Amino acid sequence: MQRVARIGALPTDSPNEALRKETLVLFTSFTALVSFVWVGTYWALGLYLSAAMPFAYQVVCVANLVVFAKTKRYRFFRSSQLALGLVLPFLLQLSLGGFVPSSGIVLWSFTAPLGALLFSSRRDATRWFVAFLGVIGLSAALEPLLTPAEIPHGIVIAFFALNILGVTGTSYLLLHYFVRERDRAAALIAAERVRSERLLLNVLPEPIAERLKAGESPIADRASDVGVLFADLVGFTPLSETMPPEELVEVLDEVFTLFDGLVAEHGLEKIKTIGDAYMVASGLLGEGSGHAEDLAMVALEMQAAIARRPPLEVRIGMDIGPVVAGVIGHQKFIYDLWGDTVNTAGRMESHGVPGAIQVTERAFLRLATAFAFEARGIIEVKGKGPMQTYFLVAAENEEATDAAVARS
Repeated sequence: MQRVARIGALPTDSPNEALRKETLVLFTSFTALVSFVWVGTYWALGLYLSAAMPFAYQVVCVANLVVFAKTKRYRFFRSSQLALGLVLPFLLQLSLGGFVPSSGIVLWSFTAPLGALLFSSRRDATRWFVAFLGVIGLSAALEPLLTPAEIPHGIVIAFFALNILGVTGTSYLLLHYFVRERDRAAALIAAERVRSERLLLNVLPEPIAERLKAGESPIADRASDVGVLFADLVGFTPLSETMPPEELVEVLDEVFTLFDGLVAEHGLEKIKTIGDAYMVASGLLGEGSGHAEDLAMVALEMQAAIARRPPLEVRIGMDIGPVVAGVIGHQKFIYDLWGDTVNTAGRMESHGVPGAIQVTERAFLRLATAFAFEARGIIEVKGKGPMQTYFLVAAENEEATDAAVARS
């Protein structure tokens, strides 16, 4: 049945369009089949003209289905079926002599506005419903002029029941099928929305994602107190040249997944990865006044974690200061940071020492009361000139340091 329902489907159809086409095909097939009841009964009663009308309906329905399967012209198929459904019951009632002899066969004309509502639009359905009212009014006006056909009373009663059940049953089945498929499509859309939400949150911080979904554009913020950390796997590029691609990706995935967990544990924001480099920010989205200390703890935990995975080494650089943050791009967009703080943190990493955490003087002054440092002295930094730098060694609280090592 599903194969028949999809004879007019196109790959470009939306779920809603596909559902309407399938429902109309099933409706057409069903009404063509049940028309055998009227064809056979009226033929047996010798009412050949009346029998010919539902038979003609069957022939036209089959022809329409064949044409629709070949041409995929849905609008023509829909319009012709709705017109048949409206006019043929009216003509059949006239041939039988009115409402009572025909057992109210004109009730089937109601499938035209119902079909328009399901298969087209509410505006079209209104027009078809007005046409249905016109058919009922015209039937009533012509009733006194008609000669009733001689049909046994039992058959008239049976056909009344059949017509009422047929119209209401068809309406119910159509609506049931349509609502079931609509709910199934809605469930798929909801699942896809959840998946998209997860993907979006993997790319953007949650507050930024909410602003983007609300239609805000461009998203650009200035923050005066942000910690920026760059971590780079030392010597990984030459090492990768000797590794199979699968092993290379597996190692990077293991290390960065570990870093992701440390960042999430301290409530900070991973900004991006570039090759084998990893960038983190703190204080960007209201992490609180202790965000710099959290960032320093993440640096120590990263250092401890990589120390347990020889021959890998990590070189880390940090700075604290003002940045500009925002979302760039419309495809494969990214939330990124810019400014001197970002550049300087990058220089602290690139001019650092493997296995060490190098920070700027302003980061040292910010963290000196809570962490232990060693002065490296003044070094020449590309694009910055001479700078006083320090190595972050440990937390002043030994329990905090031990906990960092244990978590790694």
